[in-house]
Amino acid sequence: MPYTPVELRHVHVKRSLLGYKRDAVENLLTELADNFETVWRERHELADQLEEIEHELGVLRSREQALTQTLVAAEQAATHVKDQAKREAEVILAEARSEARSLLRDAEGERLRLEADTRRIEALLRSALRVVEEVGPEPLAVPAEQQEESALAEPQLLKVSGGREWGGDG
Repeated sequence: MPYTPVELRHVHVKRSLLGYKRDAVENLLTELADNFETVWRERHELADQLEEIEHELGVLRSREQALTQTLVAAEQAATHVKDQAKREAEVILAEARSEARSLLRDAEGERLRLEADTRRIEALLRSALRVVEEVGPEPLAVPAEQQEESALAEPQLLKVSGGREWGGDG
């Protein structure tokens, strides 16, 4: 039968003839009760500590689980953001390429238009040059009003060369 420290303190050993010495037995029982009481107290303290540690362990495990879930969620979010950024970059790049092709087509069209205008102007100049060559070196007809104005505004210069006068009234 198990004894508690209190029960050990109240145990009375019966006397018998030629038995143990009563003082020695009582001292032994007192020491046993003291040691047993110390062990009992330590056992309860350790049980309390164990309970606290198990509680802390449960808290730490729940934190670990929460951190693991947070880490997994963060990794998923990072992957999602990275994928979304990659898709947006591809869209922007496709739009930029499309815009570049459009600008290139517009520039090519403008170049062709300018080349056509250049060819048309060259053709007009050639035909005007042919007309001038066909007509010859005839002086251009200047209206009388302009002749009078230029005569009043500019002094007459005469150039003499080989007996001929140029550029004067006479």
